[in-house]
Amino acid sequence: MASTRPELEPAQPASPGYRDLVRGFTWDHAREELARLPGGRGLNIAYEAVDRHVDEGRGDHVAIRFVAADGTTTPITYAQLRQETSRFAHLLGSLGVRRGECVVSLLGRQHEQYVVCLGTLKAGAVFSPLFSSFGPDPVRERMVRSRAPVLVTTESLYRRKIAPQLAQLPYLRHVVLVGRHDGDEFELTDFDAAMAEQPAEYEVAPTGPSDPALLHFTSGTTGLPKGAVHVHDAVVGHRVTAGLALDLHPGDVFWCTADPGWVTGTSYGIIAPLTIGATLISYAGEFDAAAWYRILAEQRVNVWYTAPTALRMLMRYGADLPREHDLSALRHIASVGEALNPEVIRWGQEALDLPIHDNWWQTETGAIMVSNYPGMPIRPGSMGRPMPGVEVAPLALGDNGRARVEDGHVTRAAVGESGELAVRAGWPSMFRAYLDDEERYQACFADGWYLSGDLASVDADGYLWFVGRADDVIKSAGHLIGPFEVESALLEHPAVVEAGVIGMPDELAGELVRAYVTVRPGTPADEDLRRDLVAFSRRRLGGLAPKEIVFDDHLPHNSSGKVMRR
Repeated sequence: MASTRPELEPAQPASPGYRDLVRGFTWDHAREELARLPGGRGLNIAYEAVDRHVDEGRGDHVAIRFVAADGTTTPITYAQLRQETSRFAHLLGSLGVRRGECVVSLLGRQHEQYVVCLGTLKAGAVFSPLFSSFGPDPVRERMVRSRAPVLVTTESLYRRKIAPQLAQLPYLRHVVLVGRHDGDEFELTDFDAAMAEQPAEYEVAPTGPSDPALLHFTSGTTGLPKGAVHVHDAVVGHRVTAGLALDLHPGDVFWCTADPGWVTGTSYGIIAPLTIGATLISYAGEFDAAAWYRILAEQRVNVWYTAPTALRMLMRYGADLPREHDLSALRHIASVGEALNPEVIRWGQEALDLPIHDNWWQTETGAIMVSNYPGMPIRPGSMGRPMPGVEVAPLALGDNGRARVEDGHVTRAAVGESGELAVRAGWPSMFRAYLDDEERYQACFADGWYLSGDLASVDADGYLWFVGRADDVIKSAGHLIGPFEVESALLEHPAVVEAGVIGMPDELAGELVRAYVTVRPGTPADEDLRRDLVAFSRRRLGGLAPKEIVFDDHLPHNSSGKVMRR
């Protein structure tokens, strides 16, 4: 039976429907769309993202527009980007970096970040970005585990996070500093001066589809951060999903608000749109609602990829602020980073005249796996449907709350039943290892499926619905309760702007649902509102409703903006 949940019609009814997208799709055909290195020398992400456009006569097209915090805009063409990334590849050679070695960047949203990423890939080395807001300990830990001989960072970040612990970084041979700096006892390289000495032409290193290209660290619930290794073949998935899931076309203006220090900021803030031949917007400022709307209008952004947290922050400013700006160029909005609450989707339709398209993927998947595609009706709260060429299914759960494996085999969950979301192994952007941890890597797979650790259900029409992380799900009186579903229901109340839901220990039920709620400015957080929220959530959720509500104006967030339920 089809889902009875309300749908939003696609913003672009002329776009191909889901069946048309899936029909006849093969990864082999997608690979044929790539240029590949001249002379049959292999496949390289940087060549597909930069050099091919110059070789095919599009070198004068703007690749990136850098927007400073004050609004000043500096463009760089594909031809200029080719020269700068070539100089950086030569620079790495002069520093003795060998193919397969790791180059780490500790930078913000700045010009050099993009040059370092693509120049590293050109040289056949492995690029590993670190979030610039990390403290010294997380930086050191990741530097040591990557065995990176070269770090590119700013003087300020170097002085605060690297210099005090140089003795604990045994593999580090060179620090390349962006911006002015004073001398130091450690060998420092001035980025601008060193780049000026390098040739502007570079023959991209011969790399194969299975050669390592990217190293992204992702935190687990326990133990050390996991270093997910991706290969050059991932570019197939990047390019396909940029077109199908994000509706990107050559010449489009695209803004991904994710920091380049995270996998989204690399995969979709740098690589994927450049492989399409789009123009990226890179904004150096912090979140500011008016500034964001101004960028969308002045830069004539066509496709916008942002996070639910940012959208919920924009919701606080209502629907009038975006109407002060000309957003007529905006064609497609997509969301990433965490599940998208239905209320945010409805707000997008009201305030921006466009629905917001949720999608699902992880650091390990390397690219979007599930999406609400253009041309496909949106069911608010659903992640959408699987990518063409990708098989995704919830798997039946065992007593431990993870996929049940019996004699090496798994079973799909029934329609409407919660299960562990799994992807059939073998898609191009699938991670190929956890750095130095083969046992942990193998534990992610069972019966030919990658086990994501996320719980979801599927309806009769194939739409997938996020329930929560397996380690976040609340087990109360024999029921599995997904925090996301409770948070989404609370966000439908007009007084609520943010919510975080956890389970509290209880002798009888095992766990009881407690909700932490931030209310709109000017709304009294009193007992009357508490009773109203309890009644409101019970009407929508029944027995899943929170038993306790706590008002909190400052919910904790992690470094990528997600509410920290723990």
